[in-house]
Amino acid sequence: MIPQTTPSPVQFADARGKLAAAIHTGSSAGCHVALLGLPDDLGVRLNNGRPGAAKGPDAFRTALSRYGVAAPHGWIWPSIFDAGNVLPSPGADAAALAATHARVSEAAAALVRAGMIPVAIGGGHDLTFAFIRGVLQGLGRSPDNAKASVLYFDAHLDVRDTPGSGMPFRALSQSCGVRKLHIHGYNPFVNSAEHVEWFTKHGGVFDSLTMGYEDQNPDEYPPGDLCVSFDLDCLDASIAPGVSATNPLGLSMLEVSAHVQRLGSLKRVKCFDLMELNPEFDDSGRTARLAAHLFLEFLRGVSDRLK
Repeated sequence: MIPQTTPSPVQFADARGKLAAAIHTGSSAGCHVALLGLPDDLGVRLNNGRPGAAKGPDAFRTALSRYGVAAPHGWIWPSIFDAGNVLPSPGADAAALAATHARVSEAAAALVRAGMIPVAIGGGHDLTFAFIRGVLQGLGRSPDNAKASVLYFDAHLDVRDTPGSGMPFRALSQSCGVRKLHIHGYNPFVNSAEHVEWFTKHGGVFDSLTMGYEDQNPDEYPPGDLCVSFDLDCLDASIAPGVSATNPLGLSMLEVSAHVQRLGSLKRVKCFDLMELNPEFDDSGRTARLAAHLFLEFLRGVSDRLK
């Protein structure tokens, strides 16, 4: 069992004909990808956002059990291990958040050391800080020798200097040695001048699929090892209502799907996450189904690594 985790109540045994039916829950032996639930939204609440993302991981699993054929034409799915959900620390303050972060990092590091590509589902976006920190620890990387960059899909820069869901990428840059931050989907109407200035001063790059930056090359990913994070609020509110903060001018699935699949195919991509899934506001589970689709796109890319 992976440390700091508990099995999800969502079971895949009845997902006949679907990929989910083949997901391993007992042993990770021979598995290529590990699914890790991060059922905590304290960071969202500390930033005065709307709660509910703590239920995101299991809503995702429910959607996955109904979507994605077991035997697609043209490729074979990588073998998947469901590591369960990280148990959040009790409490409702910054100290509790830090304790939960420590648990997430421990679990993520264990998955990497077991030889799997970890994929996290959340949960407040602050958990991405803890998740990537754990991945780097599992790879044996110190802050002085991280040799990794972060590419993230998000409407928000998330470079606040206070504990909460808006802090992950500043924290990764300052305390984990992440050398480059690249953002897809940035919305200038929801980011302060202070945060934009910090981002650009510290070498941040506004990539393609970003308002006002459409002419950049979509294939220009950061150099070196990559950690990829996908905040579902980068998607348009018309298709993704079930997030912590809806986006009135977000991206379409057609714009992001090819990117996610290609990133999955790159061996230098060490982890992936899908964050801020909030089933409390998800009409008919639409956003959870989009998250399941993006997970499948990533897996489709990973299948290319295994050829």
